[in-house]
Parts: sequence; structure tokens; C-alpha cells
Amino acid sequence: MKTPIEIISYSHEHHDGVVKLWQEIFPKALPRNEPNSVIKSKLSVQPELFFVAVQSGEVIGTVMSGYDGRRGWVYSVAVSQQHRRKGIGTALMKHAEESLKTLGCVKINLQILTDNSDVQEFYRILGYHIEDRISMGKQLNATRQA
Repeated sequence: MKTPIEIISYSHEHHDGVVKLWQEIFPKALPRNEPNSVIKSKLSVQPELFFVAVQSGEVIGTVMSGYDGRRGWVYSVAVSQQHRRKGIGTALMKHAEESLKTLGCVKINLQILTDNSDVQEFYRILGYHIEDRISMGKQLNATRQA
């Protein structure tokens, strides 16, 4: 019998597992997305919107979200390679969506790389669609990049 998967709020005991997972899933991440820095930043702003999927004490998935009072954002959705296609990513997204909805969120935004067709399809299945928008960014602080 398989051990059930739990989706729970991040806590310090999950740190090493999250770092390991993100290094596996996001191997080409820019230096500004270094896991230790991202975790530290998230824990300083809305840490209650940082969730992990855990099985037998092992972190096998993550999702971070944020809320500005009207719209929400979803970041760092990751599921370990060996646990994919088992509904974990969907469960993480539903958990984040419900958490944002409870706060009064009316719309969720997310960004993905244009050449990542598998991820685009994952989000399409969950009801997300490509919007006629241009994503723009500006780096404000070279030592703490977002």
C-alpha cells in the first residue's frame, strides 16, 4: 500500500527537500532564482501561501502563491520527475487556488516559458488560457533579483 501524499504548508523541516527538488526541476534557473534566496524571500512575505506535497516525509512537490488584494500569482510549481503524471501538480494547483479564493482572489496569473509546451498543456487542462498580454520585468536590485 502506497503512503498517501499530503499537501501542507511549508515549514523549515522541508527546506533541504525543496532545494533538492528545485535543483532537479529548474536546473537552468537564473542566479536570482537560487532556491535558498527564494525560500528566504517567500518566508518574509505571505509564507502561508507556500505549500509542499510530501510523501513519507519526502518533499515531492511545491507551489508558491501570492495575493495583492485582488489578483493572485502562482510560482514555483514543481513535481519530482518520478512522481509526475499522478495528479500531484493538479492537487498542488487546486490547493493554491482554494487558498487564494478564500482570501478573496478573483483572478490568478502565472508565467511560463513560451517554449515549454508540456507545461502550457498542463495549465490548459486546469482551465488556464493564454492571454493577449506582454510580460515585462525590471530588475530593481542586483543583489536580490526577482
